[in-house]
This record gives sequence, C-alpha cells and structure tokens, in this order.
Amino acid sequence: MNKKYFYITTTAPYVNANPHIGFALEIIQADAVARFKRQCGYTVAFGFGTDEHGQKIYQKALEQKIDPQTYCDEYALRFDSLKSLLNLSYDHFIRTTDDNHVKAAQEFWRICDRNGYIYKKNYKLKYCVGCELEKTDSELVEGRCPLHPNLPLEIIEEENYFFKFSAFQKKLLDFYEKNPRFVVPDFRFNEIKTFVKKGLEDFSISRLKNKMPWGVDVPDDPEHVMYVWFDALVFYISTLGWPEKNTEYDQYWPGIQVAGKDNLRQQTAIWQAMLLAVGLPNTKQVFIHGFITSDGQKMSKSLGNIINPFNLVKTYGVDAVRYYLLKEIPPAADGDFSHSRMKEIYNADLANELGNLISRITTLAANDKLELPPVIKQEWHQSTIKQFDSYKFNGILDDLWEVIKELNRQTNDFAPWNKQPEERKEFLRKTLFDLHQVGYNLQPFLPETAQKIIDATSGKIKKAPALFPRLSI
Repeated sequence: MNKKYFYITTTAPYVNANPHIGFALEIIQADAVARFKRQCGYTVAFGFGTDEHGQKIYQKALEQKIDPQTYCDEYALRFDSLKSLLNLSYDHFIRTTDDNHVKAAQEFWRICDRNGYIYKKNYKLKYCVGCELEKTDSELVEGRCPLHPNLPLEIIEEENYFFKFSAFQKKLLDFYEKNPRFVVPDFRFNEIKTFVKKGLEDFSISRLKNKMPWGVDVPDDPEHVMYVWFDALVFYISTLGWPEKNTEYDQYWPGIQVAGKDNLRQQTAIWQAMLLAVGLPNTKQVFIHGFITSDGQKMSKSLGNIINPFNLVKTYGVDAVRYYLLKEIPPAADGDFSHSRMKEIYNADLANELGNLISRITTLAANDKLELPPVIKQEWHQSTIKQFDSYKFNGILDDLWEVIKELNRQTNDFAPWNKQPEERKEFLRKTLFDLHQVGYNLQPFLPETAQKIIDATSGKIKKAPALFPRLSI
C-alpha cells in the first residue's frame, strides 16, 4: 500500500516580539488539520519557522545593544516553546538564520536570476518597516500605512535588485483559474484576484549591506543582502530539504499554507510568482484566517490589552485555550477574545456538558465494575471530512457538542442510577461506546482531553478524573 503524504505549514513569524494570540490561533488551526490528517492515514509533515532577518529585527537588536543573532536566538526559543505550551504536533522547525535555509535561499536566487527574473536599477520608494513592504500612495491613509499608522514611512533611494513581478500577471491569473480552491475563503481569493488583475509592479529584493547588513548575502554581490520577504518565503521548501535531492521535498511539496489576512499578498501572489520564476510547483492551497480583537478593541501595547498565550494557558489550561480559539473565533474571519466569554464557555461547554458527563458515566460504570473490550477503530463521517477540508473548525465542534448535549439528555431522561443493574449496564455500555467516539473526534482539537476520554471509556472502567474543574466567575 502506497503511503499518502500531506504537508501543512504556518507562516514564519518575525522574532521582533513575543508570540501573541494571533499566531497561537494560526498554529493551533494548522495543528488540528495535521492531527486530523494523521487520523485519516496520511504521513504528515507539519512545520513552521521563524523569520529572523530584515530592518525591523535589525533595529530591535540595535535598541537592545546586542548583535542581531543573539537577539534572534532568544526569541526563536520562545516561539519553539509553543510546542509544549499549546500541545502542538509539528515536526519541522526552521530558522531563516539556519545554514541550510541560507543556502536554499541563495540557490533560489541563482535560479531566479538565471531564468531572467532579477535585474538591478536605481529607485526611490516609501517603505513600511512594520510590514517590511513597499507602499504605493494608493495604499496609504493620510500618508501612513493603515496597518502601522504609528510608524513613519521610510524613504529609500538606492540601487537595488528587483524581481520581475510584473511578468507574472497572466500566469498567476491562469493558475487561479485552474485552481478554484487555491485560496480559502472565497472572498480572500477574490481579493487577491482583484489585486493581480489591476497589474503588478516589480519590487525590490535587496538592500545595501552598508545600510542594513542583517540579511542573507546576495550570491556573487557582497554589497547587497536579500530583502527579507524574498529570503523568508523560501522556508516553506527549505525546511523540507530543498534544493538537495532525495529529500522530504520530493514527498511532501506542494502543501497547504495557513496565514493571516495581512499575509494574503505575500503568500498567494508574491510567493506563487517566485515559485513560477524558478519552475517549482505552486502551493496546493492557502487558508487565510482573520485577526483577534481583545474585548472588541484592536490589541496594542499602548492599551495594554495584548493577549499572551503563555498567561492564557497558565490560567485556563491548554485544551480550554485550544477550544476557545477553534470554536469561538470564526475560522476565516475576525474574532474576539474576552476573559468573561472564556469563563462562560469553559464552565458551560467544558466543565458542565463534557466534564460532568464523563464523570457521571464513568463513576456509575466503575461502581458496576464494567469492563469493555477494545473498541474498533473509529472513522470520520464524510460531512465532517468536508468541513475539515473547508477549515470549518467551529462547525465541527458545534456538531460534536450537539452529540455531547444529546448524551446528557439521554442520561438525564433514562436516569441509570435508578435502574436495575442489567438495564443500567446496557445503557452504560452504549453510552461509553458513544463517549469513546467523542474522544476520537476530539483528538485534533483537544488532544490531551481526548486521550483521557479514550482511556476512561475502554478496558476496565475507572472513575475519570475531573477534566475541567469549574471556574469561579
């Protein structure tokens, strides 16, 4: 039997700040898909990387009076620590300062140059350090970047290398036409198609080393380093071993990319044009998620409302945080986090409906000394598979909680504690089997809790520990 391979990756977050709840959302969404695909029999590669070059990071290092590599080393560890914090299953983690990535980025440049898509010229531009992107006048609001209005634009005037982005308008539109599910959701796909139809402009892909030395050296030109986006995007394939032969790249690429809406242009147009320029297969699909607000307000340091995932997990537990982000935040649109809502759904959904049900049924079954044979391998319903393919995590969890609610209703209506032993045992056996299925279906979302449910509902039944102790509100 031939193996089925599946590759999913998040973006590479900048290491200019601590991990925030927005990236926690992104990587938990990717983790849910990776776990689901493994359940479906796929051999999965799941990874992300840290983007460690560019003006923004160079300035942060200067502010702290340390060299950029030392700065990056510290912050990269914080991002890699998300694996244990959020119970993630990724097996690839690459830094854009790693030697193998640097070599891959330089080889990518050489091929792109050899194919005629890189040239040099003098130019003047407006540049947003926050986005690490050039800005045209039409993109500005009152002369500022709308995403980073507090950062003044930099005016850059120098000789740089350019990527012939303009050469790929038709090729990108043809690719979009042939791949109608390339970007999810549809309205984001329409956004990028509209952007490309308006015409593409070549953009700078290098910086003078004497002005901004922190980057990958341009091959055969010691005076320039690569522009951060051109370098960083290559991580999607460098983490799989490209350009070396007989590596994971041959098995896993192309794959699925998960990104925030502020990455739409980079992931679905710039990176795809770069792949076309070097003759590599395009990404299979890009899922774009929205932003998270805090109590209805945009998060900012000045407001002091930035949500730290480390503090969230410490307060509520990892599976409660995963549950909130996957159920309460619309998968493809903006959503909101509030502690009041977190406590509300924790107590209602997790403590009462799920935790209390497991406790009641396993307590009764343990008292009756029930012992169940190993449960056969469960499978997903086709309707759920379709929802996963559309990244409708909240819809899947809503459906699953309807099952949990129904099991609670049946338990309350039947009142097994008032029944004769044999009648009670028959009900408990069926309910334990149903709860075992619940545990199986929860594995992509709440892996720790799911395993506890699976363990508690098979073999010799023992009273399950409290899964989610109630919170005081």
